[in-house]
Amino acid sequence: MFKNRLRMLGVAVVATAGILAPTVASTAAVADRHPGADPAVIAEWNEIADRTIFTENQTPVPSSSLYFGFVSIAMYDAVVAIEGRYEPYLKQRRVQQHASSEVAAATAAFTVLRYYFPNSADELRASYLASFEGVRRDAASVHGVRVGLRAAGALIAERRNDGIGVAKPFTEEPAPGVWRPTPPSLTEFAVPWLGFVEPLTYDSPADFPLPGPPEMTSEKYAQEFVEVRDFGESEGSSRTPEQTATALFFNFNVVSQLQAGLRDEVTRRGYDIVESARAFALMGTSLADTLISCWHSKYEYGFWRPVTAIELADTDGNPATDPEPGWTPLAPVTPPYPDYVSGHACNVGAASHTLSYLFGAETLDLNLVGGAVTRHYDSAAQLDEDTMNARIWLGLHFRSAMTDGNELGHRVSNWVIENYFQPVN
Repeated sequence: MFKNRLRMLGVAVVATAGILAPTVASTAAVADRHPGADPAVIAEWNEIADRTIFTENQTPVPSSSLYFGFVSIAMYDAVVAIEGRYEPYLKQRRVQQHASSEVAAATAAFTVLRYYFPNSADELRASYLASFEGVRRDAASVHGVRVGLRAAGALIAERRNDGIGVAKPFTEEPAPGVWRPTPPSLTEFAVPWLGFVEPLTYDSPADFPLPGPPEMTSEKYAQEFVEVRDFGESEGSSRTPEQTATALFFNFNVVSQLQAGLRDEVTRRGYDIVESARAFALMGTSLADTLISCWHSKYEYGFWRPVTAIELADTDGNPATDPEPGWTPLAPVTPPYPDYVSGHACNVGAASHTLSYLFGAETLDLNLVGGAVTRHYDSAAQLDEDTMNARIWLGLHFRSAMTDGNELGHRVSNWVIENYFQPVN
């Protein structure tokens, strides 16, 4: 059935791309490869992915990183199969015929998104056709479609039975220190299966061990408890107005913020199609693999959120913590999964490390948008610091969940950079 689904998907892509068929049968009519392939196709399909994943399918933010990773890898593999310069993620044969890198990238992204989000098939088809307005209808385009289909098909086949969506209920009974659904929604643990999905670049989350949250009876736990209690409360907190503004800015969808920031930066820096595809592949893969390890940690440690810990502080065995009934965080909703480690911190740590590699740790020139506000970052360290503080000031996390999650993101991103998407020797 899986092979039949891939075959039918390929037929759908070829049918959709039929408008690109050359008007003459002979490939001799093609003078050359499409020169100077427009890199905008990479950012364009990343934005289409954002629309498909979030707007049309309401994918939970944590698992969204998987699909951004898949799309970016497929586009990258399609582009380097034609242009070379870097090693593919999955083995691809180099294209001998003239082929359009733009068409290949769009076809790869379209195919992956249509496979994982079949409910968006009509919208994706419209976007796919719109991508080819003004593109020459020649053999190079037809070969580009074939390259894109091969890259997407290889990625989809590689991810077969990778654990996406497999039921993995969280079964820990409520007890001091143990996570349980939080008010106001009391929603069960979201996407617990994410921590058990097959990683893209490493063998197991055990490859990136974490120290775990502080012991509840420790002085460190008491310090972190007091910090989030005093700075994270909705009313009467110790926050300054500037700290509140920072906290609220980073209560938006961080994956969408980071992807949009990368789109803006590669465009302004004038990256060509190969460098653009590689930038998104590095970012997408780093975030995806970090979130797998991150979610495995959440499942294994299952540590309670501040909103629960502060309410039930008289059960934690620590004489330095006192309960505050009715304490509410600044964030209107506490995300429905455990505290340790922070998914937000994992995403930002992976992104800041990747961006530092691409653009320089002190020369990022990164624009992030949250609602009607734009923040500019030149420093990766400042981005890390602001986001770690923000989630504490929102009342969502203890300090260790932020620092350890951010460090995990850096470690996974460094692994990806050192071992994948390497220049061709």
